[in-house]
Amino acid sequence: MRERVSAVSVDMPQVRADQEDLRLPLTCIIPAYNEAASIQDTVRSVLAQTEPPEVVIVVDDGSTDRTGALAEEAGAIVIRPSSGTGSKAGAQSFALSYVDTPLTMVLDADSTLTPTAVADLRKVLLDDPEVTAACSFVIPRSRRTLWERGRYVEYLYAFSHGKQIQDLYDYPLISSGCFSMYRTEWLELLGGWSTRTLAEDMDLTWTIYRLGGKVRFVETAVCEPIEPDSMRMMSTQLKRWSHGFIQNVRVHHRGVLQRSMLRSVIAVSFWDGVVASFFYLAILPVLAILYGPWALVGYVIDMPAIAVPVLYAAAKRREFFPALMSLPAFFVLRLLNAFHMLRALFVEVVLRQSFDVYEKGH
Repeated sequence: MRERVSAVSVDMPQVRADQEDLRLPLTCIIPAYNEAASIQDTVRSVLAQTEPPEVVIVVDDGSTDRTGALAEEAGAIVIRPSSGTGSKAGAQSFALSYVDTPLTMVLDADSTLTPTAVADLRKVLLDDPEVTAACSFVIPRSRRTLWERGRYVEYLYAFSHGKQIQDLYDYPLISSGCFSMYRTEWLELLGGWSTRTLAEDMDLTWTIYRLGGKVRFVETAVCEPIEPDSMRMMSTQLKRWSHGFIQNVRVHHRGVLQRSMLRSVIAVSFWDGVVASFFYLAILPVLAILYGPWALVGYVIDMPAIAVPVLYAAAKRREFFPALMSLPAFFVLRLLNAFHMLRALFVEVVLRQSFDVYEKGH
């Protein structure tokens, strides 16, 4: 992964003092690489907010399509590194030197927001000076393919159940990189987003905790990204996420894991990602061979524990039947996720080969 590069010259708008008095001015950073198909929807979604950011910056990070031109047409300021930064973290850190507002939000170039999403996150930071970062509810924009449906169920469970519990104890595991908001002074203190892992959002979140910062999850702020629609693209994304998780555990195990509640949150994630994955891919097939096919019931034995919170959350969104029909896809996605998590663990821990190539997952 490459280091930060020099900036091109762009005239930035000035923020008026009376704006700061009203609601804390905000800059939106959107890193983009070959996002011509989605960038205009993303920029327009931001500008159509009930409280839009004062500045919207798109980082055209070496695109070979019309990403930059289309972003400008939609109303964003476009900046371009002199050469590609090589990662989302690098692109976001490149843009940080252009930020002159107390708050900074980041948004993926394939994501759109519900109309009050920015206002909902900004309110949390405005109301509580101790909050360093705020993150949103995430739900896939499209649910056509098996992989999109699996991710739909996964997100309903994670953000309606897991994230709620984590926030209750003041430790959301990740301030999600697809849409989060930060106090700019913290980002400047940390030098932006680190490229030492492939999960820059997890790395930043855990670093904030280590330094005594606070992160909040805001359920009413909703982000709708485009998720991988094929096994190949989903595998690319899961490979990056799995290696990023293992890398962050290695980087932060001394500082962050000393906090008992956060240690518990990470332990649950590690159990689900590693121990359960080994059970699905190794133990259950052996049991089926030794004792008969009844052992395969283990693949879905926890379905009620998944289905109840998922269907409850879906009902609140008036999406009960789409969620019900998508449940089988989740268990297929879980097997693929298990494979990539165990593979990452083997490569990173056993072979001691750190995977550091940032690949797009859609």
